[in-house]
Amino acid sequence: MAPTAQVVTAPGQDRRADGGGREVRKPAVRCHPALSSEGKASIRGVVGQLLAAAGKDKGLVSLGVGDASVHACFRRGGEFAADAVAGAARSWEFDCYAPSHGFPAARRAVADHLSAGARHRTQESDVFMTVGGTGAITAITTVLGGAPLANILLPRPGFAPYESACELVGAEPRFYDLLPRRGWEADLAGVRALADSATAAIVIINPNNPCGAVYSVQHLIQIAETARDLGIPVIADEIYAHMVFGGSKFIPMATYAHIAPVITIGGISKRFMVPGWRLGWLAFCDPNGTLKHVRTATEMLLNVTSGPASIIQAAVPKILTHEHNQFHLNVVNLLESAADALYKRINQIEALQCYSKPHGSMFMMVEINTSLLSGIADDMDFARELINEESVLVLPGFVLGLKNWVRIFYGAPINQILEACDRIESFCQRRACQSKLSKNKF
Repeated sequence: MAPTAQVVTAPGQDRRADGGGREVRKPAVRCHPALSSEGKASIRGVVGQLLAAAGKDKGLVSLGVGDASVHACFRRGGEFAADAVAGAARSWEFDCYAPSHGFPAARRAVADHLSAGARHRTQESDVFMTVGGTGAITAITTVLGGAPLANILLPRPGFAPYESACELVGAEPRFYDLLPRRGWEADLAGVRALADSATAAIVIINPNNPCGAVYSVQHLIQIAETARDLGIPVIADEIYAHMVFGGSKFIPMATYAHIAPVITIGGISKRFMVPGWRLGWLAFCDPNGTLKHVRTATEMLLNVTSGPASIIQAAVPKILTHEHNQFHLNVVNLLESAADALYKRINQIEALQCYSKPHGSMFMMVEINTSLLSGIADDMDFARELINEESVLVLPGFVLGLKNWVRIFYGAPINQILEACDRIESFCQRRACQSKLSKNKF
């Protein structure tokens, strides 16, 4: 008797019979593990969950998403940007594909913009146009994090897309702490302890999202010296460049590129109130020539990926060449007033604490004392119940690496900020009363 053939189903395969009784192997379709439904929560995913839980009795006050452009007061005087795009579109000169690294005029405009008053001049060839700041994050993480066993040092709390970008390319994200009682400065002793021979870079976000910190000259030099000692470049996320107030001054990290090489991430999204245009850049500042291979790898990557829309790139020279002082001053004044009001009101609420007033970006981190609030076990509970009862959206800190904190966005009209604070206070007072009543029962 002939031996019976056996069909062995490999892992991930599904054994089924066709219409004639024959077994058919159907391989399971697999996805990247970092993109599975059991993977890490994203900012947009968590915001979607919270919006689905919003109560219907009150109008929504959204302080969870960093987009001030939805408010007309922040766009006042910003017509020049739309005019520049309209002019590019009407010229019929930019309906073509753009070069892989960006139009030369756009790259040159960014280089001149970054070079204004700078210690080290940025050249056109140092700049690479990307699809927003997030595109720049993805590109440089792919280039630096794709090496075998590579790790990248990320701030905690931080900006979640950095961790996601690391996971997608197989790099290990290692988290160093920002210190709330020291103005959210980086714990550089912790940075040194985390780093090893496979560390590819350190990410610094300044002005900071999500904390609102603006780093001093002294601290930036300390960061550069730490990177030099570790033999790594600094990835300087400066998407909120120049959006500072309260006596603070923005100093580009590239000022200290002679100490350690700097790769700057920037864009027009935040400062010019056009986040939907998705125009960002990577800029290398490497006066000692240590990143030539990284630059070459970046060029190769951008040759096989898509860049920002041609018409938006074509508008960049007109947008960046002129100073637009009144427009920027209006934005900064609105942010400062909102930050001051938010900081004052939040610190009047017993269960909440903000340790330092923001001096830049559009965000504030607030600690929650959950022991004072009935039915609130953590930051996600706080955010979910708050939007359900008061229709105020804030972002739970666990998404950013800091449990039992929330990030509050203050790029909104001050009347909305104050309305949100009143609702948050009412929510905390109710939950505090319930907590006291519950304790008194025992």
